[in-house]
Amino acid sequence: MFLIRELIKSYLLLVSILFIGRLFLYLFFFDRFLDINLTESLLSFFYGIRMDSILIGIILTPIIISITLIPKYFKKTISKILYFYLFFWMIFLIFIENATFPFFLQYDVRPNYLFLEYLEYPHEIASLLFKDYKLELLISFIMMILASIVFLKKDFINFENSFKTSYLKRLILFIPLVLIAFLMIRSSIGHRPANISDALYSSNRVLNEITKNSLYNVGYAFYSYKKNEKNLADKYGKVSILEAYNLVSNTLNIDFNDASKPFNRLEKTHFKTDKPKNLVIFVQESMGAQFTSFAGEEKDLTPNLNNLANKNLAFTNLYANGTRSVRGLEALTSGYLPIIGDSVIKRNKSQSDFLTIAKLLKPFGYKSSFIYGGEGRFDNMRNWYLGNGFDEVIEQKDFKNPLFTSTWGVSDEDLVIKANEKFKEYNKNKEPFVTVMFSQSNHAPFELPDNKIEFIENLPKNDVKNAIKYADFAIGKFFELAQKEEYYKDTVFVVVADHNVRTYGDETIPISTFKIPAVIIASNIKQQFYNNLSSQPDVLATALDLIGLDLQYPILGNSIFNDKKNNINFMLFNDTYAFRKDNEVAVLIPNKEAKTFYYKDSKLQEKEHNKNLENTALALIHVLSDMYEKKLYR
Repeated sequence: MFLIRELIKSYLLLVSILFIGRLFLYLFFFDRFLDINLTESLLSFFYGIRMDSILIGIILTPIIISITLIPKYFKKTISKILYFYLFFWMIFLIFIENATFPFFLQYDVRPNYLFLEYLEYPHEIASLLFKDYKLELLISFIMMILASIVFLKKDFINFENSFKTSYLKRLILFIPLVLIAFLMIRSSIGHRPANISDALYSSNRVLNEITKNSLYNVGYAFYSYKKNEKNLADKYGKVSILEAYNLVSNTLNIDFNDASKPFNRLEKTHFKTDKPKNLVIFVQESMGAQFTSFAGEEKDLTPNLNNLANKNLAFTNLYANGTRSVRGLEALTSGYLPIIGDSVIKRNKSQSDFLTIAKLLKPFGYKSSFIYGGEGRFDNMRNWYLGNGFDEVIEQKDFKNPLFTSTWGVSDEDLVIKANEKFKEYNKNKEPFVTVMFSQSNHAPFELPDNKIEFIENLPKNDVKNAIKYADFAIGKFFELAQKEEYYKDTVFVVVADHNVRTYGDETIPISTFKIPAVIIASNIKQQFYNNLSSQPDVLATALDLIGLDLQYPILGNSIFNDKKNNINFMLFNDTYAFRKDNEVAVLIPNKEAKTFYYKDSKLQEKEHNKNLENTALALIHVLSDMYEKKLYR
């Protein structure tokens, strides 16, 4: 039958594109799953067709409706519309499959919600693409042009043929064809339709990512995160909210006494002083612990940071809470842990009346600022900081005659010079101050100025290691300037990363690549390497302890000088959560059973369920969501 034949050809065309894309991914990353049985790895194509069919079912539904219900009189017009409709999807799928490769290389996952977020910044992304991915773009355009020529000239699909089938037969076929499309989209006859978690069949995370479908992955993320924010936590399991708060209270070792202000407590400083200190948190973009000698293995890339660590308080077992800058900023500015979906920095209900260090210290007369070399609109940083107590946001437009400007903004050297001038101004006005500085030079495409560092031999100038060296140069420059000023002795400085440069690995959640460095510099502490497991809110709580004030706050971490601090961390990798206590890790994936692992030698070894650990992880997910929805974090 003509109608059926055109539909089958349409399906085969689209599924072939997706199959070829998956095949190239499979071959490209084959060395990442050599320890997996070959038969198991080939199942990626079997489960992958299921993912592809869900997407193709959605694409074909308008075609099915049109060629079965529209009378023959409109066949020419409708056929042309459907022809170019299918042509659009063919080209778009070729583009997405090509875009998958550079995205995978950068984030070690198929395109997901991050793909959509970056589309909000076309200038920066276009610049990045043309500087770092010229070859990938060229290949993509060549493939799209060749596919267009073949499709338009060969007349492989002709929807006019569908109208050769009598109108009565087409009407009769409407219900069974729509039912088939519905079954393709639902991909299940059970109670629950299939979703992206059905691609997670292997213990090897990379193989699971290959099994997914990039466009469906992006669409599913958009639907889940943007349309169902309130119910996202339920995808991990359900728990009584009171029970959840009690579990989190016991885990964090923080009392839960007031349901209207959970975890809000008075923390007495261990460093009482008549003159409280200023606080500066210098957040380093994408600086992993591996690039340092005190928390990693590199000896020569970060001499300035290593030197600071050897003379001050250094965290050697610190792990980021997420893989995006906004996750690090929310943890280091407000002490919040990663909520599922968008960060609180980007969410509507946290644009005001959300605790930050600026709001916390304002009653004590502190002036506050956020200083960033790029555009403050990126990731909604400007609005969030100004809306939550910060007096001033200094961004790229506020730097006059910068020494160097890249795709993402002015250089880190410009940033530290500007910050030093600002701190001198505060000090001159006898104003205590709290500031968050955020670097950006260590970000692809790693554009660096000349004559500042000695570039590493046999590596490209824009290699990540050179970017790390330059970031360290700026750290050294900052402290060189600050040590000459009066404010230096009265300030607690924190140098800490937002996340690692790349969080990747074959495991369900690659914990080892969450490790980051942090150093706290203050005149009232002795040199110490703190080796216990810590999270970014712990770093913030420790820094606040050191300024010498008794403070009332709900920060979800404890000072290392407080005997209440536990060795725990809570991490979010895409939509996978890991709650770690000492060396046990509970891993939660949406719509999947929780698992418990033992973390040893940077590897996860699955063990019997630790229900308490798994329930605590689930409780944290629900508590963070509940506190946000009810605006309780203040």
